[in-house]
Order: sequence, then structure tokens, then C-alpha cells
Amino acid sequence: MTLTATDVRQLIESTPPDQLPALTDSLTSQVFGDGVETTMTVAEVSELVGVSAHTLRYYERIGLVEVARDAHGYRCYDRSAVGRIVFVTRLRLSDMPIRDIKKYVDLVNLGPDTVPDRLALLERHRDRIRQQIADLEFAEAVIDYKITTYGGNCSA
Repeated sequence: MTLTATDVRQLIESTPPDQLPALTDSLTSQVFGDGVETTMTVAEVSELVGVSAHTLRYYERIGLVEVARDAHGYRCYDRSAVGRIVFVTRLRLSDMPIRDIKKYVDLVNLGPDTVPDRLALLERHRDRIRQQIADLEFAEAVIDYKITTYGGNCSA
């Protein structure tokens, strides 16, 4: 998966909000392309997003994602499921608690009337991320200070 934060930001900046494609499409376009709908196995999704098959099954069990089954009972992740998994893994990477992700997914499942609640939840989380970034930048500056006092180079 080669979609970057820069790619997502450019899409946000170049597209009116009401014309943004579904996030699922943006997150999975390089994996699925725009052609015939295909599916991925649990092993393929696990490798793609960098989480274990156990984690993927857990996400399914607690209702974060719905995954179809083939005739043999094996999980078949379609574009929607993979997009949801990528989104959930980014939220987890940013330290959003599972309970908040579950609340968000439950709100999505309740329909468009919950958009204000979803927006508020995501804005609160973004504020926490921004504080974490500020804290990490300060920690980096303190470490750079010490590296400099030891004669090291902090330009890298």
C-alpha cells in the first residue's frame, strides 16, 4: 500500500468536501484498482495492513468490520472491508482506544443522523493527536539538545 499522508492531504486540498470520494475508495484504490471487484484472503489483508490474522478476526468478532465468507467458509475481504480495516488500523496507530473506534463504527451503522456525533469524536481524537505531536516535538528538541552537548549532529 503506497498511499501516503501527503497523497491524502493533496486529495483533501484539491477536492471540494462534497466531492471527496469515499475514504474506502481512496484507501484501497492502489490495491483493488478500478476494475472488477475482487476479494482478499485474511493472510493477504494481514500482510497488506501489517496486523495479524488474529487481530483481523478480533476486529470482525467485535463488529468493527463485516467480512463475507466463500463457499468453503473462508473470509473474503472486499474493497469495503479492506478500506474499513485500513481506517481502523490508522486509528489504532494513532492510539485511539478500541472502545472509541467501536463507538464510531456503531454511529456509522446507525446512519447519517449520527454525523455530528462522529465529527465530534474524530475532532476530539485529532486534538489528542496534535497534543501528542507537540509533546513528541518537545521531547525531540530536548534529546537534540543533549546530543549537541555531547558533540553530536542534530541536522539529520
